[in-house]
Amino acid sequence: MNTDVIIACAVTGSGDTTGKHPAIPVTPEQIATAAIEAAKAGAAIAHCHVREPDSGKPSRRVELYEEVVERIRASDVDVIINLTAGMGGDYVPDPDDPTKGIEGTDLVNARERLAHVEAIRPEICSLDCGSLNFGDSLYISTPSMLREMAKRIQELGVKPELEVFEMGHLRFANQLVAEGLVEEPPLYQICLGIPWAAPADADTMRIMRDKLPDGANWFAFGIGRHQMPMAATAAILGGNVRVGLEDNLYLDKGVFATNAQLVERAREIVRLMGGRTLSPGEARETLGLEPRN
Repeated sequence: MNTDVIIACAVTGSGDTTGKHPAIPVTPEQIATAAIEAAKAGAAIAHCHVREPDSGKPSRRVELYEEVVERIRASDVDVIINLTAGMGGDYVPDPDDPTKGIEGTDLVNARERLAHVEAIRPEICSLDCGSLNFGDSLYISTPSMLREMAKRIQELGVKPELEVFEMGHLRFANQLVAEGLVEEPPLYQICLGIPWAAPADADTMRIMRDKLPDGANWFAFGIGRHQMPMAATAAILGGNVRVGLEDNLYLDKGVFATNAQLVERAREIVRLMGGRTLSPGEARETLGLEPRN
Protein backbone atom coordinates (compact mmCIF):
# COMPACT_ATOMS: atom_id res chain seq x y z
CA MET A 1 0.00 0.00 0.00
CA ASN A 2 1.04 3.57 -0.68
CA THR A 3 0.75 5.55 2.56
CA ASP A 4 1.91 8.83 0.96
CA VAL A 5 -0.72 9.46 -1.69
CA ILE A 6 -0.95 12.27 -4.24
CA ILE A 7 -4.47 13.30 -5.20
CA ALA A 8 -5.11 14.75 -8.65
CA CYS A 9 -8.44 16.36 -9.51
CA ALA A 10 -9.71 16.44 -13.11
CA VAL A 11 -12.07 19.36 -12.77
CA THR A 12 -14.15 19.48 -15.96
CA GLY A 13 -13.03 17.29 -18.89
CA SER A 14 -14.44 17.63 -22.37
CA GLY A 15 -17.36 15.22 -22.22
CA ASP A 16 -21.02 16.07 -22.86
CA THR A 17 -21.75 16.61 -19.17
CA THR A 18 -22.97 20.20 -18.99
CA GLY A 19 -26.58 19.07 -19.34
CA LYS A 20 -26.13 16.22 -16.88
CA HIS A 21 -24.86 18.20 -13.89
CA PRO A 22 -26.05 21.62 -12.71
CA ALA A 23 -22.58 23.04 -12.02
CA ILE A 24 -20.01 21.68 -14.45
CA PRO A 25 -17.21 24.27 -14.68
CA VAL A 26 -17.41 25.87 -18.12
CA THR A 27 -15.91 29.36 -18.16
CA PRO A 28 -12.23 29.97 -17.41
CA GLU A 29 -13.24 31.60 -14.13
CA GLN A 30 -15.35 28.58 -13.13
CA ILE A 31 -12.62 26.11 -14.13
CA ALA A 32 -9.95 28.02 -12.23
CA THR A 33 -12.21 28.34 -9.19
CA ALA A 34 -12.87 24.59 -9.27
CA ALA A 35 -9.13 23.90 -9.40
CA ILE A 36 -8.48 26.26 -6.48
CA GLU A 37 -11.28 24.71 -4.41
CA ALA A 38 -9.95 21.22 -5.16
CA ALA A 39 -6.49 22.30 -4.05
CA LYS A 40 -7.85 23.72 -0.80
CA ALA A 41 -9.62 20.39 -0.24
CA GLY A 42 -6.35 18.47 -0.59
CA ALA A 43 -5.61 17.95 -4.27
CA ALA A 44 -1.95 18.44 -5.15
CA ILE A 45 -2.65 18.44 -8.92
CA ALA A 46 -5.39 20.09 -10.96
CA HIS A 47 -5.95 18.52 -14.39
CA CYS A 48 -7.63 21.07 -16.65
CA HIS A 49 -9.47 21.08 -19.96
CA VAL A 50 -11.22 24.17 -21.28
CA ARG A 51 -14.65 24.67 -22.79
CA GLU A 52 -16.28 27.28 -24.98
CA PRO A 53 -17.81 29.68 -22.44
CA ASP A 54 -21.06 30.19 -24.34
CA SER A 55 -21.83 26.57 -25.18
CA GLY A 56 -19.82 24.38 -22.83
CA LYS A 57 -18.44 22.45 -25.79
CA PRO A 58 -14.81 21.28 -25.66
CA SER A 59 -12.22 23.75 -26.86
CA ARG A 60 -8.54 23.97 -27.79
CA ARG A 61 -8.32 27.77 -27.69
CA VAL A 62 -5.01 28.85 -26.22
CA GLU A 63 -6.40 32.04 -24.71
CA LEU A 64 -8.89 30.06 -22.63
CA TYR A 65 -6.10 27.90 -21.20
CA GLU A 66 -4.06 31.02 -20.52
CA GLU A 67 -6.89 32.62 -18.59
CA VAL A 68 -7.44 29.49 -16.49
CA VAL A 69 -3.76 29.23 -15.60
CA GLU A 70 -3.41 32.95 -14.91
CA ARG A 71 -6.37 32.85 -12.55
CA ILE A 72 -5.03 29.82 -10.67
CA ARG A 73 -1.57 31.32 -10.31
CA ALA A 74 -2.95 34.71 -9.27
CA SER A 75 -4.86 33.06 -6.42
CA ASP A 76 -1.64 32.22 -4.56
CA VAL A 77 -3.09 28.76 -3.85
CA ASP A 78 -0.34 26.25 -4.55
CA VAL A 79 -1.36 23.47 -6.93
CA ILE A 80 0.45 21.62 -9.70
CA ILE A 81 -1.14 22.49 -13.03
CA ASN A 82 -1.66 19.61 -15.45
CA LEU A 83 -3.12 20.64 -18.82
CA THR A 84 -4.65 18.13 -21.17
CA ALA A 85 -2.92 17.65 -24.51
CA GLY A 86 -5.49 15.10 -25.59
CA MET A 87 -7.74 17.41 -27.57
CA GLY A 88 -7.62 17.25 -31.35
CA GLY A 89 -7.83 13.49 -31.72
CA ASP A 90 -11.59 12.98 -32.03
CA TYR A 91 -13.04 11.41 -35.15
CA VAL A 92 -16.74 10.65 -35.61
CA PRO A 93 -17.17 8.83 -38.94
CA ASP A 94 -20.15 9.41 -41.19
CA PRO A 95 -22.01 6.05 -41.07
CA ASP A 96 -22.62 6.23 -44.82
CA ASP A 97 -19.10 7.34 -45.73
CA PRO A 98 -16.60 6.65 -42.94
CA THR A 99 -13.89 8.57 -44.82
CA LYS A 100 -15.75 11.73 -43.75
CA GLY A 101 -15.97 13.05 -40.21
CA ILE A 102 -19.28 14.42 -38.97
CA GLU A 103 -20.16 16.73 -36.06
CA GLY A 104 -17.92 16.05 -33.09
CA THR A 105 -14.82 15.46 -35.20
CA ASP A 106 -11.81 17.51 -34.13
CA LEU A 107 -8.68 16.03 -35.68
CA VAL A 108 -5.45 18.03 -35.87
CA ASN A 109 -1.75 17.27 -36.09
CA ALA A 110 0.66 16.67 -33.23
CA ARG A 111 2.02 20.21 -33.07
CA GLU A 112 -1.44 21.81 -32.97
CA ARG A 113 -2.40 19.58 -30.03
CA LEU A 114 0.45 21.19 -28.08
CA ALA A 115 -0.19 24.85 -28.94
CA HIS A 116 -1.32 25.75 -25.42
CA VAL A 117 1.48 23.72 -23.82
CA GLU A 118 3.97 25.66 -25.97
CA ALA A 119 2.46 28.96 -24.80
CA ILE A 120 2.03 28.18 -21.10
CA ARG A 121 4.57 25.45 -20.25
CA PRO A 122 2.69 23.92 -17.33
CA GLU A 123 4.40 21.53 -14.95
CA ILE A 124 2.55 18.54 -16.44
CA CYS A 125 0.57 17.84 -19.60
CA SER A 126 -1.23 14.65 -20.50
CA LEU A 127 -0.21 12.42 -23.41
CA ASP A 128 -2.85 9.89 -24.49
CA CYS A 129 -0.72 6.96 -25.57
CA GLY A 130 -2.74 5.38 -28.35
CA SER A 131 -5.88 5.23 -30.43
CA LEU A 132 -9.09 3.61 -29.21
CA ASN A 133 -12.82 3.29 -29.63
CA PHE A 134 -14.12 5.99 -27.31
CA GLY A 135 -17.82 5.33 -26.93
CA ASP A 136 -19.28 5.66 -30.44
CA SER A 137 -16.39 7.71 -31.78
CA LEU A 138 -12.68 7.16 -32.34
CA TYR A 139 -9.76 8.74 -30.58
CA ILE A 140 -6.77 8.84 -32.91
CA SER A 141 -3.22 9.16 -31.65
CA THR A 142 -0.70 7.32 -33.81
CA PRO A 143 2.83 6.23 -32.84
CA SER A 144 4.39 8.87 -35.08
CA MET A 145 2.20 11.59 -33.56
CA LEU A 146 3.06 10.44 -30.07
CA ARG A 147 6.80 10.36 -30.71
CA GLU A 148 6.62 13.88 -32.12
CA MET A 149 4.57 15.11 -29.17
CA ALA A 150 6.78 13.39 -26.59
CA LYS A 151 9.91 14.91 -28.10
CA ARG A 152 8.45 18.41 -28.11
CA ILE A 153 7.10 18.07 -24.55
CA GLN A 154 10.58 16.98 -23.48
CA GLU A 155 12.13 20.01 -25.20
CA LEU A 156 9.70 22.29 -23.37
CA GLY A 157 10.71 20.88 -20.00
CA VAL A 158 7.17 19.70 -19.23
CA LYS A 159 6.47 16.35 -17.56
CA PRO A 160 4.20 14.16 -19.71
CA GLU A 161 1.50 12.22 -17.92
CA LEU A 162 1.35 9.02 -19.98
CA GLU A 163 -2.35 8.20 -20.11
CA VAL A 164 -2.96 4.52 -20.83
CA PHE A 165 -6.46 3.22 -21.48
CA GLU A 166 -5.50 -0.35 -22.37
CA MET A 167 -2.51 -2.68 -22.48
CA GLY A 168 -1.38 -1.65 -25.96
CA HIS A 169 -1.16 1.96 -24.80
CA LEU A 170 0.94 0.89 -21.84
CA ARG A 171 3.24 -1.09 -24.09
CA PHE A 172 3.80 1.94 -26.32
CA ALA A 173 4.22 4.31 -23.37
CA ASN A 174 6.96 2.01 -22.09
CA GLN A 175 8.55 2.21 -25.54
CA LEU A 176 8.60 6.01 -25.35
CA VAL A 177 10.42 5.73 -22.04
CA ALA A 178 12.85 3.15 -23.46
CA GLU A 179 13.62 5.46 -26.41
CA GLY A 180 14.54 8.29 -24.04
CA LEU A 181 11.60 10.48 -25.09
CA VAL A 182 10.34 10.70 -21.50
CA GLU A 183 12.48 11.93 -18.64
CA GLU A 184 12.94 9.85 -15.50
CA PRO A 185 10.99 9.20 -13.41
CA PRO A 186 8.12 8.59 -15.85
CA LEU A 187 4.56 9.42 -14.82
CA TYR A 188 1.64 7.19 -15.81
CA GLN A 189 -2.14 7.54 -15.50
CA ILE A 190 -4.05 4.23 -15.68
CA CYS A 191 -7.49 5.12 -17.08
CA LEU A 192 -10.18 2.51 -16.45
CA GLY A 193 -13.82 2.09 -17.39
CA ILE A 194 -13.92 4.10 -20.63
CA PRO A 195 -16.16 2.42 -23.22
CA TRP A 196 -14.52 0.52 -24.93
CA ALA A 197 -11.15 0.28 -23.27
CA ALA A 198 -9.87 -1.52 -20.17
CA PRO A 199 -12.52 -2.22 -17.51
CA ALA A 200 -12.51 -0.64 -14.07
CA ASP A 201 -11.63 -3.49 -11.74
CA ALA A 202 -8.83 -4.43 -9.37
CA ASP A 203 -7.45 -7.24 -11.54
CA THR A 204 -7.01 -4.96 -14.55
CA MET A 205 -5.34 -2.26 -12.49
CA ARG A 206 -2.95 -4.77 -10.92
CA ILE A 207 -2.00 -6.26 -14.28
CA MET A 208 -1.32 -2.81 -15.74
CA ARG A 209 0.63 -1.75 -12.66
CA ASP A 210 2.80 -4.85 -13.00
CA LYS A 211 3.81 -3.78 -16.53
CA LEU A 212 5.08 -0.35 -15.44
CA PRO A 213 8.84 0.22 -15.55
CA ASP A 214 10.81 0.25 -12.32
CA GLY A 215 10.76 3.63 -10.62
CA ALA A 216 7.64 4.88 -12.39
CA ASN A 217 5.14 7.07 -10.57
CA TRP A 218 1.55 6.22 -11.32
CA PHE A 219 -2.03 7.28 -10.75
CA ALA A 220 -5.25 5.50 -11.61
CA PHE A 221 -8.92 6.32 -11.90
CA GLY A 222 -12.25 4.72 -12.73
CA ILE A 223 -15.20 6.54 -14.20
CA GLY A 224 -18.70 6.93 -12.79
CA ARG A 225 -19.57 4.75 -9.81
CA HIS A 226 -16.15 3.11 -10.05
CA GLN A 227 -14.34 6.33 -9.07
CA MET A 228 -13.98 5.77 -5.34
CA PRO A 229 -13.46 1.97 -5.47
CA MET A 230 -10.65 2.52 -7.97
CA ALA A 231 -9.22 5.33 -5.81
CA ALA A 232 -8.99 2.92 -2.89
CA THR A 233 -7.56 0.19 -5.13
CA ALA A 234 -4.89 2.52 -6.51
CA ALA A 235 -3.65 3.39 -3.02
CA ILE A 236 -3.72 -0.27 -1.94
CA LEU A 237 -1.68 -1.28 -5.01
CA GLY A 238 0.93 1.40 -4.35
CA GLY A 239 -0.26 4.18 -6.63
CA ASN A 240 -1.83 7.61 -6.47
CA VAL A 241 -5.39 8.79 -6.97
CA ARG A 242 -7.36 10.84 -9.50
CA VAL A 243 -10.91 12.03 -8.89
CA GLY A 244 -13.03 14.88 -10.25
CA LEU A 245 -16.04 15.82 -12.32
CA GLU A 246 -14.32 14.87 -15.57
CA ASP A 247 -14.74 11.23 -14.57
CA ASN A 248 -17.74 11.14 -12.22
CA LEU A 249 -20.63 13.50 -11.48
CA TYR A 250 -21.94 12.09 -8.20
CA LEU A 251 -20.86 12.07 -4.56
CA ASP A 252 -23.47 9.47 -3.65
CA LYS A 253 -26.30 7.89 -5.61
CA GLY A 254 -28.46 10.73 -6.88
CA VAL A 255 -26.35 13.39 -5.15
CA PHE A 256 -24.37 15.69 -7.45
CA ALA A 257 -20.77 16.29 -6.40
CA THR A 258 -18.39 19.20 -6.52
CA ASN A 259 -14.74 18.69 -7.29
CA ALA A 260 -13.81 19.67 -3.75
CA GLN A 261 -16.23 17.11 -2.30
CA LEU A 262 -14.75 14.35 -4.43
CA VAL A 263 -11.25 15.29 -3.28
CA GLU A 264 -12.40 15.31 0.34
CA ARG A 265 -13.98 11.86 -0.09
CA ALA A 266 -10.80 10.43 -1.61
CA ARG A 267 -8.69 12.03 1.09
CA GLU A 268 -10.87 10.44 3.77
CA ILE A 269 -10.58 7.02 2.12
CA VAL A 270 -6.80 7.33 2.19
CA ARG A 271 -6.88 8.43 5.84
CA LEU A 272 -9.12 5.56 6.88
CA MET A 273 -6.69 3.13 5.27
CA GLY A 274 -3.83 4.55 7.33
CA GLY A 275 -2.30 6.83 4.72
CA ARG A 276 -1.88 10.54 4.23
CA THR A 277 -2.10 12.86 1.23
CA LEU A 278 0.84 14.88 -0.02
CA SER A 279 1.03 18.64 -0.43
CA PRO A 280 1.88 20.12 -3.84
CA GLY A 281 5.46 20.67 -2.67
CA GLU A 282 5.82 17.07 -1.56
CA ALA A 283 4.21 15.89 -4.80
CA ARG A 284 6.71 17.91 -6.86
CA GLU A 285 9.57 16.22 -5.04
CA THR A 286 8.06 12.77 -5.60
CA LEU A 287 7.32 13.38 -9.30
CA GLY A 288 10.58 15.18 -10.09
CA LEU A 289 8.97 18.52 -11.00
CA GLU A 290 10.25 22.07 -10.94
CA PRO A 291 7.57 24.64 -10.05
CA ARG A 292 6.52 27.17 -12.70
CA ASN A 293 6.34 30.87 -11.93
